[in-house]
Amino acid sequence: MRMSVIGCGYLGAVHAAAMASIGHEVVGIDTDPAKVADLAAGSAPFFEPHLDELLASGVASGRLTFSGDFADVAGSRVHFLAVGTPQLPDSSAADLRHVHAALAALVPHLRPGDVVAGKSTVPVGTAAALRGAIEAAGATLVWNPEFLREGWAVQDTLHPDRLVVGAADDEAGRRATDVLREVFADSIAGGSPFIATDLATAELVKGAANAFLATKISFINAMAEIAEAAGADVTLLADAIGHDTRIGRRFLGAGIGFGGGCLPKDIRAFAARAEELGRGGSVGFLREVDAINLRRREHAVRLVVDAFGGSVVGRRITMLGAAFKPYSDDVRDSPALEVAIRLRGLGADVVVTDPEAIANARAVHPQLRYVADRDEALPGADAIVLVTEWDLYRRELAPEHASALMPGRIVVDGRNCLDPAAWRAAGWTYLGMGRP
Repeated sequence: MRMSVIGCGYLGAVHAAAMASIGHEVVGIDTDPAKVADLAAGSAPFFEPHLDELLASGVASGRLTFSGDFADVAGSRVHFLAVGTPQLPDSSAADLRHVHAALAALVPHLRPGDVVAGKSTVPVGTAAALRGAIEAAGATLVWNPEFLREGWAVQDTLHPDRLVVGAADDEAGRRATDVLREVFADSIAGGSPFIATDLATAELVKGAANAFLATKISFINAMAEIAEAAGADVTLLADAIGHDTRIGRRFLGAGIGFGGGCLPKDIRAFAARAEELGRGGSVGFLREVDAINLRRREHAVRLVVDAFGGSVVGRRITMLGAAFKPYSDDVRDSPALEVAIRLRGLGADVVVTDPEAIANARAVHPQLRYVADRDEALPGADAIVLVTEWDLYRRELAPEHASALMPGRIVVDGRNCLDPAAWRAAGWTYLGMGRP
């Protein structure tokens, strides 16, 4: 099937490459000439495992092209809308300007029978507001939310744990839903459930899923605060309650909290939309979820300061990580960088290392010092603070190796992913999040 992907940022580039890899003919449209040039050359302008291989293969096959001209969507049967919806600068609500601009540019090129499939994360009710212009062109709108995890986006696109498609309950909506079944036939054949809903439910699914995940993370971080006060170990607590199949162990990792370009802004937008609908009280708990998450960053800073007797002035501290999560170079709302900035503000000499995110981190916080190589970032350090759980740090950095490179013997484990016994046995002061 020939299709277009409007917006070739993180979501759109991955989706376009994945669709081409299963045999579709795909044109990606973006207004950023530099991004279009990179993608057309088979190179992603951001780090995502396996994406470059998929892009290069798709471009070489001729099934995948990129353009800045909306006229190049001609002949496409499906148009995926994958533009960003950042948080508004003056409120918690989502900024839908890119969605409206993309749609305005696309509509003149729609043909009767085309399907426009929204993938962007939008407040519930957005699809209802967009339908008129699309239907006036003879096309049909469906909503097909994305559930990508950075670092696993290619796998999540090709082998999703579910496919949700929302459409109007009429003949055009049913036909458009069947078209999406054709698009994702390989995934469905591979066992991915296909869930057909109305438009509003499809919009709610993504926001509700992110709200639940954020709540689970902040719940265990709240338990970490209690465990720390009581002398308990939150990691053992998580193991114990995680054996309950109604709860599960995933996303019960206490630490410095979540970040990135999706989860924080999505839960804020979800709560803001609920308030617009007169149901703000139903998700009032999300304000506390957000507050707990932000509080964990300050707690990590306090652990470091307390380890030095109340002051970090003149202390060299090496931050292991800059990205908000491993297998990504994304530093948007990164807890790792916020901890680094706060420590620098308190007078510490901060050195940041990360295998992928240094360029992005430097663009946002040029005042920090960056060293690409882990072992080159350790000499002279009085302490190390693990803030992004790359395998390079959690599995491959032995305490004895660190001891040979740096004079300090303080390690603050902001992700509770190191072995406290091993580090303490090697003569280190180990400090975790919610651990005795």
